[in-house]
Amino acid sequence: MEDAAIVDLYWQREEHAIAETKTKYGAYCHAIARRILNNGQDAEECVNDTYLGAWNAMPPHRPTSLSTFLGKITRNLSLKRWRAYSAAKRGSGEVALSLDELEECVAQTSDVGERLEAEELARKIDTFLGDLAENDRRIFVCRYWHFDAVADIAQRFGFSASKVKMSLKRTRDKLAIYLEQEGVKL
Repeated sequence: MEDAAIVDLYWQREEHAIAETKTKYGAYCHAIARRILNNGQDAEECVNDTYLGAWNAMPPHRPTSLSTFLGKITRNLSLKRWRAYSAAKRGSGEVALSLDELEECVAQTSDVGERLEAEELARKIDTFLGDLAENDRRIFVCRYWHFDAVADIAQRFGFSASKVKMSLKRTRDKLAIYLEQEGVKL
C-alpha cells in the first residue's frame, strides 16, 4: 500500500492503518529501536508505542514522508527508554559512544524552555548536512541518527574503519566551525 493511502487511513481513523503500517514499516522501526536499545522485547514495545504515537499524531499532522515520520517517533521513544536504562547502567554502547562524539559539537539540553533554540539548531544542522558531500552525509547520518557502529558503516560503504572514523571526525570539526559561524554557542 502506498504511504499516502496509509496516511489517509489514519485520517479516516481506520484501525487497519496500524496493520498496514506494521506490514510496510514494522521491520524498519524495529531495526531502529533494536539498534538503540539492544533488546528485542524493549524494541518491540517501542515499535508498538510508535504505532500509538502515529495514531495520536494523525490527524492533525499529515506527514509527507511516512518512513521518516515513523522513524523519528521510534528513535525518540527508543532514546527516551535508553536514557532511563542508562541511568541504571543498561543500554547499548554504540548509542552512548555516538552521543559522546557529538557532544563536543552540539551541547545537549533538557530544559523545555530551550526548545526553540533546539529547533533552530536542528534547522542549522539540516542545512549543514545538505551542503555535505553525499558519502560524508550518509556516513554522518548512519552514525548519529541510526547509531550504526563504525565497523558496520565501513562494511556498508566498502571503506576501512579508519576512513569512516576520519570522515566522522572531519565532519564533526566542520559542524563545530559552521555552528560557531552561525552564532551557536558551543
